[in-house]
Amino acid sequence: MADTGRQSMTDKAAASMKPESQKSMTEQAGDKAKGMADSVASTMQPQSEKSATQKAGDTVSGNSNEGQESLMEKAKQTMGMGDAEKK
Repeated sequence: MADTGRQSMTDKAAASMKPESQKSMTEQAGDKAKGMADSVASTMQPQSEKSATQKAGDTVSGNSNEGQESLMEKAKQTMGMGDAEKK
């Protein structure tokens, strides 16, 4: 279960598994907006208030906001499913 105001791990996984090339513009925009909102919520929520599940999810999804590619993005790039605009 996600912390209040956060995107659930299930939602993150579902959005990440579908290749960008198969998503509509609306889906892509929705995913981007949800991801940005989750990133802001991650930044605003102190580590001490995060559940263990949310801490783990932030690590996997790269919500540390340090400008590094997330583990999920690296996996997608390796499988050829990543966004072509990224490195």
